[in-house]
Amino acid sequence: MPGQRISRGRFLATGGAALAGVALLGGCGGGGEGGGEVLFSWGPDDTGVLPRLIERFNRENGSGARVRYREMPSDTGQYFDQLRTQFQAGGGDIDVIGGDVIWPAQFAANGWIADLSDRFGDPEEFLDGPMQAMTYEGKIYGVPWYTDAGLLYYRRDLLEGSGFSEPPKTWEELKEMALKAKRDSGVSAGFVFQGAEYEGGVCDGLEYIWTHGGEVLDPQDPTRVVIDSPEAAAGLATERSMIEDGVAPRAVTTYKEDEAHGAFLRGDAVFMRNWPYVYALVGNPEESRIEPGQVGISELPAARGQRSYSCLGGWNFFINAASDRQDAAWEFIRWMTRPEQLKVNALEGSRLPTRSGLYEDREVLRKVPVARLGKEAIIRNSRPRPVTPYYSDMSLRMAEQFSASLKGEIPPEEAVGALQRELEQLIERGEAATG
Repeated sequence: MPGQRISRGRFLATGGAALAGVALLGGCGGGGEGGGEVLFSWGPDDTGVLPRLIERFNRENGSGARVRYREMPSDTGQYFDQLRTQFQAGGGDIDVIGGDVIWPAQFAANGWIADLSDRFGDPEEFLDGPMQAMTYEGKIYGVPWYTDAGLLYYRRDLLEGSGFSEPPKTWEELKEMALKAKRDSGVSAGFVFQGAEYEGGVCDGLEYIWTHGGEVLDPQDPTRVVIDSPEAAAGLATERSMIEDGVAPRAVTTYKEDEAHGAFLRGDAVFMRNWPYVYALVGNPEESRIEPGQVGISELPAARGQRSYSCLGGWNFFINAASDRQDAAWEFIRWMTRPEQLKVNALEGSRLPTRSGLYEDREVLRKVPVARLGKEAIIRNSRPRPVTPYYSDMSLRMAEQFSASLKGEIPPEEAVGALQRELEQLIERGEAATG
């Protein structure tokens, strides 16, 4: 999750999970390279799950390969920059890369990660959103391991006290409900979300655009920018109206995940947009003044006549295209996605699965409340940020313009117009450099 600093250990302590019934990945990797070391990179793991799983793999696998875990920076931007530097210098020594959901297109376009299309048994067993993010120019370059999606949290008790029996389906309904419940209950905020100028603010801005029928890039031609549209402008206008109409506090322009969930868990907000991790904190006396029975989860609202969408998060496995141990690397990835390892990852790491079948599993639905309550947003509505080799630069431009629009420094129409020009220039420069 962008800006996440919540300890996965604390997440686990308040809301563990158990996963079972996952099908194995198929594939042609056979560990034919024999023994030796496979170097695996990932950020810090405060749950201890990764080191323990790696230790088990090293004990149990029959190929003779041993995996060594190289801890990378917790800041995903710094991690990305280190990988890019190694790739540009010839590939580096990492074999398996644990990476962010927004990286595959840029890595694949530069030939830095291997095409894994032929190694899958059935990619359709995975959730559609994560697989879209792993796919570039019709080929699959990564294996999704766990996923995140934007959810709408709401105070069930406050809505019922104001005469509302269901969560809002449209943004206008959210505003109406938030203002009435805020007035009736005396809470200070109707709605909190991530409005700061960073990647999380981009996720929120994109959700407003998508749920109004807008796009950033043409779905049929990702080199064509289409953000300068009435629909995209309307999405940013709705986001800005949350402040203008008194639904959200002005301080939301500085909020990241922690500030938003802090306000909601203190009981200071009727609604909140955030990631699944927050649900495990509800009812934890160290984190929350509200109880699980007071909280509901729903898909995000949409403009009238449009459908809901949630921004996709999550992390995945990639294989370094320069590695001479790709079969052994694949064996490790396949082992890590077996049912027993996914179950450990859920129990001890509290990470949501990437296979749709698990959201129908009785044990999952019983022991992972956020999977049950938010499964529509996670399965049906999640979609990746623009899949393009230029995303890292595009994101910086979107963060700046979305923030300026939300603060009221520029009109939404001006923001999308500026982005149209800036993103076109980025793509033109990138295409010229690679052409």
